[in-house]
Amino acid sequence: MSNSNGMDRRRFLRNGAVGVGALGVGMLGGGDLLHSQAEPQSQPGQEIDRTWKIKEYRTLGRTEFKVSDIGSGFVKDPAVLGKMLDAGINYIDSAESYGNEEMIGAVLKNRDRKKIFVTTKLELKDDLSKEGILARARKCLERLQTDYIDCLMIHSCEKVALIKTEGFHSAMQQLKSEGRLRFIGISHHGANFYKDPEEAMDKVLIAAALDGRFDVMLLAYNFIQDDKGAEVLKVCREKNIGTTLMKVNPIGKIPMMKERIEKMKKDGKEIPGAYTQMINRMELKAKKAEAFIKEYRLDDDRRMRDAAIRFALSNPDVHTVCCAFLNFDSLDTYVSLSGTRLADMEKEKLAAYKEGCGSFYCRHACGLCEPVCPRGVPVNTIMRFNHYYEAQGKEKFAMKQYARLSAPKADRCRNCSGLCESACPYGVPVQGLLTMAHRTLSIA
Repeated sequence: MSNSNGMDRRRFLRNGAVGVGALGVGMLGGGDLLHSQAEPQSQPGQEIDRTWKIKEYRTLGRTEFKVSDIGSGFVKDPAVLGKMLDAGINYIDSAESYGNEEMIGAVLKNRDRKKIFVTTKLELKDDLSKEGILARARKCLERLQTDYIDCLMIHSCEKVALIKTEGFHSAMQQLKSEGRLRFIGISHHGANFYKDPEEAMDKVLIAAALDGRFDVMLLAYNFIQDDKGAEVLKVCREKNIGTTLMKVNPIGKIPMMKERIEKMKKDGKEIPGAYTQMINRMELKAKKAEAFIKEYRLDDDRRMRDAAIRFALSNPDVHTVCCAFLNFDSLDTYVSLSGTRLADMEKEKLAAYKEGCGSFYCRHACGLCEPVCPRGVPVNTIMRFNHYYEAQGKEKFAMKQYARLSAPKADRCRNCSGLCESACPYGVPVQGLLTMAHRTLSIA
């Protein structure tokens, strides 16, 4: 970017953008669901009298199914799911590990099944035989209380070799021959521990596209992390593969961030050296990000969130954006964006946020810093668990996942020299974010 172009864009932002409210908090990455403080909130099961309607449907690749541009990524309240279906949302994503298949099945029993595209997912672990995978898939069918699944995905496929798992494909072919399955898919949002660049998200998903047996993909893609995802989307377009997105909003609001940093300071008051240096680095970045947000008036959380989602919706290679629907406010938040596109002003604001605050987003499906960690901490996995807690409202799930983590946890990061931060090409204060995540996932 030339200086003149940068100055023109900065002047445009200062003069044209309208900021709402004071910042008051720091901004961190990973939020799929944000509310402005002025928004009315509802509890699960408590309905607010509003009218919602999906305005656009897109063809899901070779499946030829017309899916709503806004899809369901995670939902746990049957009343909310019912209203989602009433609004026209017809893409429902689930997984064996989500714990909501039975709820989804109960709600779908009274609906026209042919008008709804249901996806669920299985992790490939332990028993990879045809019989083992087939048994698990049949359990999904039972929980979903349906005669067939529209798409069954390999859940978070971490390695290219897993794409060709014979037991999985044999099981899928049998289910298809029985009329119990229509399509096969694959998802990826980061390896448990990053070791080989050839196993990165884009490499795995492009290999799956070239394999030819996968009809639908679920991947991480957003305005900050758009390069690798864009390559996957391009190949999917060429191969006529359906595309569904997650992690579309990298703008996360961490409440009481200043207070958290102060608490971290107190925790480290008797720990000299590395811990204090980590806090200082993080605080410096936070102050710079705050100053940038104020200068360019990027502090309207709702408008920034909407712009982030419109960025994804504006890509013609995207078929549906999967959002976490936690309550009835989520319907108002997401369904209202159906059929919309990114405006020029929003493009400018997203570009400004990426420039000034992008270093506070720990990229999903990344892990480039992990090979240099002397203690083997799975950075991307822990930050993903923290995302579940902070952004998706899956607090218990996130804490259980973290408690079950067999790899070293982020408490090991307190006295480290911070090699991960030095290795991060995006300038993310990785060590500080991990330390915060450990506090949240352990004792929240």
